[in-house]
Formats: sequence, structure tokens, C-alpha cells
Amino acid sequence: MTTQVTVVDYGMGNLYSVQRALESVGAEVTVSGDAAVVAGASRLILPGVGAFADGMAGLRERGLVEPIRRHAQSGRPLMGICLGMQMLAGVSEEFGEHAGLDLIAGRVVAVPAVTTEGSAQKIPNIGWRNLAPAENADWSRTALATTRAGESVYLVHSFHFVPTDARHVLAHCEYGGHRVTAAVGGGRMIGCQFHPEKSGAVGLQILSRFVQD
Repeated sequence: MTTQVTVVDYGMGNLYSVQRALESVGAEVTVSGDAAVVAGASRLILPGVGAFADGMAGLRERGLVEPIRRHAQSGRPLMGICLGMQMLAGVSEEFGEHAGLDLIAGRVVAVPAVTTEGSAQKIPNIGWRNLAPAENADWSRTALATTRAGESVYLVHSFHFVPTDARHVLAHCEYGGHRVTAAVGGGRMIGCQFHPEKSGAVGLQILSRFVQD
């Protein structure tokens, strides 16, 4: 049986590339910003690129905040990608303080603009970085289950999510000597700061695992 996946359309994000990637791993994809469709989804992907406040405004305007929260609280699979991962947080510090979905307690903070050695580094963090498991992280029951430590994934971001409870951090990447959050999770919810749909075979493997979970 083909797995149904709903991709949330709230006016921001690379929906087409996410849809194509999901279809390539065997999912039947619905892209929708309709609250009733999102509320009835068996699996949700919350993608996104852009500013946190704009993303949350898009969700509120379409009445999607509560359906997404109920979906996550019900234990149905949910994946946030890039901005979609950040919006799982309680609050973001991007251009002021803005409330998020508050599905995983924590704050979205700026990626350091200076390396650990004191040199200026480019922001946003753009490019391929190696995934490293967070301390005591168990990938076996997540979409990262078949991903090997050290695999490269593609990121484009200026902010990253720092959960209140470090146990929610699944993976990080190094940038300028700093550990930058690459993936978070809790229950059947996972957030990827990187773009699986742009991360080649590794990214497709992660999406495939999400679809099969």
C-alpha cells in the first residue's frame, strides 16, 4: 500500500522539490494549506525557507497552528525541514522574539558569526556538512535510523534550534568549531535543519525511512 504524506503549504517553502523527493521514494503526496486536510493527515511534513515570524504568520492565517499541534500530540509522524524544524520550537530570536509551535521546548538562536578561534565566518551557513550524532542520541527509532555518522547533508541557514532538553538533539554539524543543531526529535516527530530533498542519496534515504516509519 502506498503511504500518504501531506506537505503543509503555508505560503513559504520549496514545496515542489519536497514533493518530488517524496514521490521518488514511493509516497503519495498531497500539498495543502487547508486546515481540514492537514488535520486529517496520517503523516505531515512542514517545510519552509525564510523568516520565522513570516512562517508562523502564514500558519496562523490559514488556521494551521492547532491542526499541526494536534497531529504531533496524537503521535502521528511529523517532520519539519529547515524553517519547518525551527517552528517546532517554543520561541525564535530572529528579528525579535516570536512564539513558535512549542512542540519541543527551546529557542531558535543565531548561528555564531565568529569561529571558536575568533575569526569572522560567513552567515548564512551554506553548504555540505557532516552529520554527527548528539551525545546519547538514539537514531534507531527515527528517520535517521539508516544514516551513518559522518554522512554529508546540505544546509542553508542563519539560525538554529537549541532545545531546552539536550536529549531532544539528535544530530549536529560543525561550523567554525561550533556545534550547530542539525536534527531534533521527540516521539515520532523529527526536525531537520538540513534539506533532505537537496541532500542526494542520503537525504532520500532519510525521507524513505520517514515514509516507512
